[in-house]
Amino acid sequence: MNAVGIDVSKGKSMVSVLRPFGELVAKPFEVRHTSSELSKLAKRLKSLKGETRVVLEHTGRYYEPVAQILHDAGVFVSAVNPLLIKEYGNNSLRKVKTDKADALKIARYGLDNWTELREHTPMDTIRYQLKSMNRQYGLYTKNKTAMKNNLTALLDQTYPGDNALFDSPTRADGSQKWVDFVASFWHVDCVRSMGQTAFVERYRKWCKRHGYNFNAAKTAEIHTESKELIVMLPKNPLSKVMVQEAITQLHTVSKTVEVFRAEMNRLARELPEYEIVMSLYGTGLSLGPQLMAEIGDVRRFAHKGSLTAFAGVDPGVNQSGAYEAKSTRSSKRGSPELRKTLFVLMTVLLQKAPPDDPVFQFLDKKRAEGKPYHVYMTAGCNKFLRIYYGRVKEYMNTLDEPVDMDSTGLSR
Repeated sequence: MNAVGIDVSKGKSMVSVLRPFGELVAKPFEVRHTSSELSKLAKRLKSLKGETRVVLEHTGRYYEPVAQILHDAGVFVSAVNPLLIKEYGNNSLRKVKTDKADALKIARYGLDNWTELREHTPMDTIRYQLKSMNRQYGLYTKNKTAMKNNLTALLDQTYPGDNALFDSPTRADGSQKWVDFVASFWHVDCVRSMGQTAFVERYRKWCKRHGYNFNAAKTAEIHTESKELIVMLPKNPLSKVMVQEAITQLHTVSKTVEVFRAEMNRLARELPEYEIVMSLYGTGLSLGPQLMAEIGDVRRFAHKGSLTAFAGVDPGVNQSGAYEAKSTRSSKRGSPELRKTLFVLMTVLLQKAPPDDPVFQFLDKKRAEGKPYHVYMTAGCNKFLRIYYGRVKEYMNTLDEPVDMDSTGLSR
């Protein structure tokens, strides 16, 4: 048997081939990530005598073209969690870190774990697109928060409290009433320089033009309170440019976020488990597709514990001899994106407090016991994933959709 270790980096990889008892079939050599060189590598590996298995780390996105081309060529490929390779013994006191040494280490890992290697199969197109889109959604959501905070900071100097005047939800195009309002009334003097009657009439026309509900009492209250506000920036062209540019940036990124949200939901609808996931309390047009994107096909997990370990919300174990810790930290070795989504979901459950939901009941019980915040939140995430796993896998087992597993039995 031939164990092929590939140390993947950006644009190129280092490849080594080992056989049992340390027999070196091929000294480490470099392969660029081009279709021609990867195709030559596949032919070379297929020409080796005996069974050949390729092992590489699934780090970032760099490994994906290598794994895809080798898999399509009929070569057995196993994408291994980098942590397993890192903790694999070197059997040496020397600390060597080179691409050649790493390739040999990965090949030795493949030999020692030959029977446990699980073949890598590329994600189907929908799941791959959904996961990629979720990462972009997360990026633009962070940018939206930054732009919103920037605008709020500017308004504190031109119209304090403007962002708290309205609580209307975000529209499908990403617009919000308080942002649209400040685009027209960007400084408090834009309001209090007019009489109340004149402002009410202008605000009524503004609501009609933008499609918002008009409330005369609310309008009079805004005008009255504006007279008491203290501002630091004067009403001049410079202040107006700063505020309106901040509004433009927020509008742009908000629209992008809503586009991604809608597309993720549309894409998630094409997956068979969509209705099951969306039936779980707390999931919605945002969190449901995010969960499906980060978890993938639950049949990749051998059991519930594999899923909770992937999310990093599994309880740790600390035992030696007669000592056994009663409380340990969660591993946090899994997907930070999934863990973040789960914490947002737990926050929704705590805010909505559905009395009949088992996850909320569990959260509330742990909170009532006086458990620290991170303890009961992590426990709630664990509980939710176990329910998710049971319901979705039961449904998915009735289908014939192919399974995508990595070499550790954990989802990527």
